Amino acid sequence: MAPTAVVTGASSGIGAATARRLAAAGYRVVLAARRADRVEALAAELTDRGHQAVPQVLDVTDRAAVDAFAAALDRCDVLVNNAGGALGADPVATADPADWRAMFEVNVMGTLHVTQALLPALRASGDGTVVVLSSTAGHVAYEGGGGYVAAKHGAHALAGTLRLELCGEPVRVIEVAPGMVRTDEFALNRYRGDGDKAAAVYAGVAGPLVADDVADAVAWAVTRPSHVNVDLLVLRPRAQAAQHKVHRDG
Repeated sequence: MAPTAVVTGASSGIGAATARRLAAAGYRVVLAARRADRVEALAAELTDRGHQAVPQVLDVTDRAAVDAFAAALDRCDVLVNNAGGALGADPVATADPADWRAMFEVNVMGTLHVTQALLPALRASGDGTVVVLSSTAGHVAYEGGGGYVAAKHGAHALAGTLRLELCGEPVRVIEVAPGMVRTDEFALNRYRGDGDKAAAVYAGVAGPLVADDVADAVAWAVTRPSHVNVDLLVLRPRAQAAQHKVHRDG
């Protein structure tokens, strides 16, 4: 049987692109996300291309559902914790605590739930890999990003701690931290469907990253020889030198 890669948040964006890359690399991909129509369509696309793909409706914040999913899985060689997202861009003083809680639940607790549930299978594989998709926001704070910054710092801390705790075991822990990535939904969801605000994030930036750029990096890190661990891979577009330093034409 082909090695199995579980990708959370696989219904769109970086998750879907990563699933395509890993399928092309020979993995049987399990497409885990909340939207059944999206993962079923992606599974059909990959199957039509001759790849192995299994759609799985899953909310990573639902621990009981995650445990049931893990119990039904026959094997897991790679876990890509991609499910996440941002809500709002309000300053700390006026941010909605509910937004912070929602971001923490999916970005941190969701990653914790799936990682804990699949660690036995990853260990049993004899050569497991855990990938945590964090963000440059998990390393450098910026105004208006408080809740997302806090959540991604949490994801970064989870990855670093897990790597220490698994030292000596046959499981690698990889963190991939993208900077500015233009996808169909990230900024739109952050600004609650306001297309103008979402478009302004990328205005004048000649070459923001796209989902496939990040997926390419994830697939590269996952397919290194098993003794090679890519602890942290930071990706930014050339136009973004730092969180606060972005070149915009005009």
